[in-house]
Amino acid sequence: MWINRLRIFASAACLFSAPASAHEMWLEGVNYEIDVDEKIVSNLKVGQNFKGSTYSFFPDSFQRFDIALADQLKPVEGRLGNRPTVDINALGEGLNILLYQSNDMIVTYTEFDKFASFVTHKAFENTLAEHEQLGFPKDKFREVYSRYAKNLIGVGNARGADRSYGLETEIVALENPYTDKLDDGFDVKVLYQGSPRKNAQVEVFEKTADAEDDVRVFTTRTNDDGIATIAVKPDHIYQLDAVVIRQPANALAQEKNAVWETLWANMTFATP
Repeated sequence: MWINRLRIFASAACLFSAPASAHEMWLEGVNYEIDVDEKIVSNLKVGQNFKGSTYSFFPDSFQRFDIALADQLKPVEGRLGNRPTVDINALGEGLNILLYQSNDMIVTYTEFDKFASFVTHKAFENTLAEHEQLGFPKDKFREVYSRYAKNLIGVGNARGADRSYGLETEIVALENPYTDKLDDGFDVKVLYQGSPRKNAQVEVFEKTADAEDDVRVFTTRTNDDGIATIAVKPDHIYQLDAVVIRQPANALAQEKNAVWETLWANMTFATP
């Protein structure tokens, strides 16, 4: 029993220390469309290009973990160390949504080139000039980061709609991928503190269920209303990622003398 607990704590420690500069965190459904009498099974993963490590259910690692169906909202329940991370009953027939907010975590940079590569990849090139102007160190500095993930699961008729559930940054589906026609793309709205993010980069990861090694990655941007249209294909699985970078605005960042803070919004869904 003690060995199992040590493994759980080690897994959580790896999750805490996973560099924000290198990895996405997402909720990956075992099945994205299920019958009413089936359970919702999903895994919390950290990695790149839809490949990564699976993490156990560990309450000390998150601030919020809920399942939603329209206006219904209920905490996700599980036993310490459960894997799959989520193995629960749906709230009912329709579009069920898993919502996850991690704790704040810290990464320490000792190579400025890695930070420069990260902010350039996430389309925040101006951050490099700001880092210089503010006199922040380049040899060693800290960033605090947090994750905000959603997983769309169609249960039974899968009817319903996503909405904002109050995450500090959040991707909101404006269409239902399981019931709506997506010939003209899949529309989402990117929010930060409840307001639309204009000209925000959305990174898209696309794969088929049986092609783990064939992941297509591309980016798009939101319009003036914070809306991005994702070109999607039938019978694929998608992960969307949108990052906010700001000067630290929380107690942990101040305590750890972090000079930057990143907030990662993520969404996963499938197309029938």
